Amino acid sequence: MIPLIPMMVFFPAAQEAPAPKTDSIRAQYSWGYLGNDGEGKGTLAVLVDAATGRVVLELHGLGERLMLLEGDRVKGYRVQIPRQKLDETASELGALPLPFLPQLSTPEGLRALILTGAGPGVKVTKKDAKGPIKLKYQGKDDLGKEVQVWLQRTRIEPGS
Repeated sequence: MIPLIPMMVFFPAAQEAPAPKTDSIRAQYSWGYLGNDGEGKGTLAVLVDAATGRVVLELHGLGERLMLLEGDRVKGYRVQIPRQKLDETASELGALPLPFLPQLSTPEGLRALILTGAGPGVKVTKKDAKGPIKLKYQGKDDLGKEVQVWLQRTRIEPGS
């Protein structure tokens, strides 16, 4: 009689496919503003895809949309600020007047601000594993007057 030897079959551990790497990110912030022209608060929604240069910024406050910026590297960028009767387009993001924000110049600069807090005049006051939660920006408006902006991240996720 042949003894039965238990056979052990090793199956490789099931591996999940790694999440696809994306250069796209979505974030939402609450904001506060203090400047020579007054103060305010509201929300800021951001979508940035550094690979294509696609950017959408939507700033809300006082129960209305205060600013909409959208575009990409191919079609260019457009910013609309209804209260200032501003509607401008440019082939590069850095050529547009963006109130309340540091001069980031590129979609990659905006992405770095979201993920690391990098930007001229920007200080990170609180962060977690996903990046900065609270940011403070101190700079000058287009008239050379001091402004301060506070951002607090309320949501962040990789884009699609």
